[in-house]
Amino acid sequence: MTKTIMLAAGGSGGHLFPAFALAEELGQRGYNVELATDNRGDRYETDFPASAIHQIPSATTTSRSPVALTKTALTLAGGVRKAHKILGNVNPAAVIGFGGYPSFPPIVAAALRSIPTALHEQNAVLGRANRMLAGRVSAIATSFESVKYVPDDAASKVRMTGNPVRSMVIEAAVREYQAPEPGGPINLLVFGGSQGARYFSDIVPGAVANLPDDVRSRIAVMQQCREEDLDRVRAAYAEAGINATCETFFENLPEWIGVAHLVIGRGGATTIAELTAIGCPSVLVPLPHSRDNDQLENATTLANAGAAWCIEQKDLNIERLTDGLYGVFSAPEELTAAAAAARSLGRPAAVNRLADLVEELAAQSKAAA
Repeated sequence: MTKTIMLAAGGSGGHLFPAFALAEELGQRGYNVELATDNRGDRYETDFPASAIHQIPSATTTSRSPVALTKTALTLAGGVRKAHKILGNVNPAAVIGFGGYPSFPPIVAAALRSIPTALHEQNAVLGRANRMLAGRVSAIATSFESVKYVPDDAASKVRMTGNPVRSMVIEAAVREYQAPEPGGPINLLVFGGSQGARYFSDIVPGAVANLPDDVRSRIAVMQQCREEDLDRVRAAYAEAGINATCETFFENLPEWIGVAHLVIGRGGATTIAELTAIGCPSVLVPLPHSRDNDQLENATTLANAGAAWCIEQKDLNIERLTDGLYGVFSAPEELTAAAAAARSLGRPAAVNRLADLVEELAAQSKAAA
């Protein structure tokens, strides 16, 4: 009888992309996969490799207001009830959560039903939802060797697997990094995560335009922008005579990373996983005010290894970015060294390690009998 694995992941790319990769791998190993998500998961419904997708209520709040806290608690309780019923019908061999509050109800419900569970943490900081769930689960899979805020009583559950990446990332990683040739073209890729980054639209065109002619004329820019910023960013590059492709979303982003000489990006977990799997140097500008400074921790890990240059947004301006770009484009050996360092941090087999862990848990399940 085919065993079912339930994946629980919120509707943001950072949580769903590793879940997507694991679903692909488990499917190849003969498992049936179902997904529990929130209403943001709708956009992935036709693409996610699952036989069924269940929407389960979840909520979080940054407010200390008693009304907001009560509303959040009631929503989560309703989510646990719905998840408990779904798990009773599906009878999965294991439930795997990928962080964020949308994974909270399914993991709690699985624990109540004594179904083996695991959490996957994509960042160098254990997220708040995962911290709350750490004591309830069978295992915690991490993406970094060192992860902050793992509770002492859960430390023995930790296994470093890496952050799974989609098959298209593995395909892009086949290409070896080649630094720009003297006088040759320079491919600069700019993206800000699944939602884009207005800050990059404000600062990058001006920084590239300020480069000396002999460098600027060689640059081809591929930049992800928000819809409302597209026209002005395209106009800025056109006015400076810069060859630029600007879109709201790159479906083939791993391919672009594979041919980029340098990436300018944020410090999100998926960005880090894809840059290191492919082996591409980067300038990372972590999203300011992210919870627990997870993006800064992620980016700092790469910078300390020589795989990236990390600059906090408060310390960056057009002039500093221009100087930084000119410096690395004038020293291709630095780009080559950073690319090698990035690849050394990559975990292309992360999905296999995580799938192995899932199979261990599934073998312990009553549903496996």
